[in-house]
Amino acid sequence: MGDPTGVGPEIIVKALHSSPSRAVVIGDAAVMQAAVEIVKLPVTIRSIQNVNEAKFTEGTIDVLDLRNVDMKKLVRGKVSPMGGSAAFDYIERATKLALAKEIDAIVTAPLNKEALNMAGHAYPGHTEILAHLCNVSDDVMMLVAGSLRVSHVTTHVSLRQACDLVKKERIIRVLQLTNQAVQRMGVKAPRLAVSGLNPHAGEGGLFGNEEIDEIAPAVATARASGLNVVGPLPPDTVFWRAGQGEFDAVIAMYHDQGHIALKMADFERGVNVTLGLPIIRTSVDHGTVFDKAGKGTANPTSMIEAMKLAGMMCLG
Repeated sequence: MGDPTGVGPEIIVKALHSSPSRAVVIGDAAVMQAAVEIVKLPVTIRSIQNVNEAKFTEGTIDVLDLRNVDMKKLVRGKVSPMGGSAAFDYIERATKLALAKEIDAIVTAPLNKEALNMAGHAYPGHTEILAHLCNVSDDVMMLVAGSLRVSHVTTHVSLRQACDLVKKERIIRVLQLTNQAVQRMGVKAPRLAVSGLNPHAGEGGLFGNEEIDEIAPAVATARASGLNVVGPLPPDTVFWRAGQGEFDAVIAMYHDQGHIALKMADFERGVNVTLGLPIIRTSVDHGTVFDKAGKGTANPTSMIEAMKLAGMMCLG
């Protein structure tokens, strides 16, 4: 359900109303009922205590009710420890259920990083929580918007630190996980492109040596293992080329390099996918949108796309 003070509950109601699916909301039934009243849709909230109690009836949303929100203290659009604590509880329960094979995939609504830390959970976001709970250390963030897919070598670190983390072994791992994920998305033989780190992909060492020392050797090793990959390519053209259908996925070197490209291409349909986990996890590609919380106007498109992609990956 995400942070109860954000738009998560509202976009979930909208998404499940317009795109019915075999979904159980892990959250707080009282918050979900309030969201129904905010968005003014003919939906019934049904509180359950176990996933196997879900009935998936049209017009009804089954909520695995953790009852961890005090509605008298809930203030929408405001950072709070209660919101951060509740959001952590939901992702923790969902992960345990997925690891136990009681659910097939997780789709996450947004949480607030400040609220999360205020509640005593020192994580930069969902991805890091999931990696910890699944006991993995080589997770990868992929963003998807239609046919454009972008994986990231580095994410939530400073730009200065990101440059130091662009290493051959990490790039190879990102390529491997990306190739597997794109196959699960229905592309039998993915065409991958690797972006350079520096302007013009280093211009033969004129603008930096990372392409020569780390990126090109990683591409060569990946190609030798059988992956269909090219690069390093200039960052200012590779995403456009992918958008034109030349590549099925692009490997970006740092957070904003990939995020800006994808969000400019299709902001509303963006979906976040965590690769390298033993479970399937997709997410909306936006935050808690506090300025719209409680108004019923938040756009559910990203949530709908995240649900569809999770379903596709379950079948892949």
